[in-house]
Amino acid sequence: MIQRTLVLLKPDAVQRAHMGEIITRFEHAGLKMVGCKMIWVDKEFAKQHYAEHVGKKFYPGLEAIITLGPVLAMVWEGVDAIDTVRKIVGPTEPKSAPAGTIRGDFAHVSYSHADEKGIGIKNLIHASANAEDAAKEVTLWFSPEELHSYKSVHDIHVLE
Repeated sequence: MIQRTLVLLKPDAVQRAHMGEIITRFEHAGLKMVGCKMIWVDKEFAKQHYAEHVGKKFYPGLEAIITLGPVLAMVWEGVDAIDTVRKIVGPTEPKSAPAGTIRGDFAHVSYSHADEKGIGIKNLIHASANAEDAAKEVTLWFSPEELHSYKSVHDIHVLE
């Protein structure tokens, strides 16, 4: 099934200059970028994006990280794109993420360290968890005019 999913390269990924390599990983997997823009998220937009977490103990850390600097927001499309992206990204806690995943290769912080320091966990990237979240998040971050349809070499090899 062809799906679209939201991926955010958080300020720590942008600041550490990992954008190109992360984008390359999705492209090498055969996914197609259909939307992309850089945004500096404010606190109000952070509350919209993380609506289900506002009021939870860890929310201030989430907000602090997402508003720390610019975010590269992208929409990726492909066969089972949501699960494919999440597999490439790895588990939320970088310490638990296996080598070969984005979080496993570029971060190592644990929940316990972040909790001890009273900070959010810098895990580089956000990826929609499921189809419902993807639909909501893509609509929140992108207008229909900002999303594009085009043929890529992967369309020929995967879809036809």
